[in-house]
Amino acid sequence: MPRRSNTFVKTRQDHANETAEDYVEAIGDILETQPTCRVKDLSAKMGVSHVTVTRILQRLSAERLIDKDPYGPCTLTRKGAAMAKRSRRRHQLLLDFLLHIGVPPTDAARDAEGMEHHVSDATLSVMRAVLQEDSNRR
Repeated sequence: MPRRSNTFVKTRQDHANETAEDYVEAIGDILETQPTCRVKDLSAKMGVSHVTVTRILQRLSAERLIDKDPYGPCTLTRKGAAMAKRSRRRHQLLLDFLLHIGVPPTDAARDAEGMEHHVSDATLSVMRAVLQEDSNRR
């Protein structure tokens, strides 16, 4: 009997990366508008406690996604900046596509935030092609 792949493996892996992607994207967003990113900035942006942010930043530092001194601001490493850029691009493409097919803006923004962590590159490619094709028709 052929062995079936476990369809839940990708979802579990995506969930494991979801927090890291959200936080590096948030750090990048904060650093675009101000010179430093501190725990209090992330706590306010993410709507979580300082303790939660501190724990997550420790994990991101261990994964070499950020550089952070104790009690100091954090910055993205090259690896973290690349992850933030990928996540932001995925999010924007999903948002553009959802708006294009008529999803109300509030729903599209919320849905894109959740979908960006789970949608496959193949699906994103098709979405990009549909947007490009429709843009060329105009």
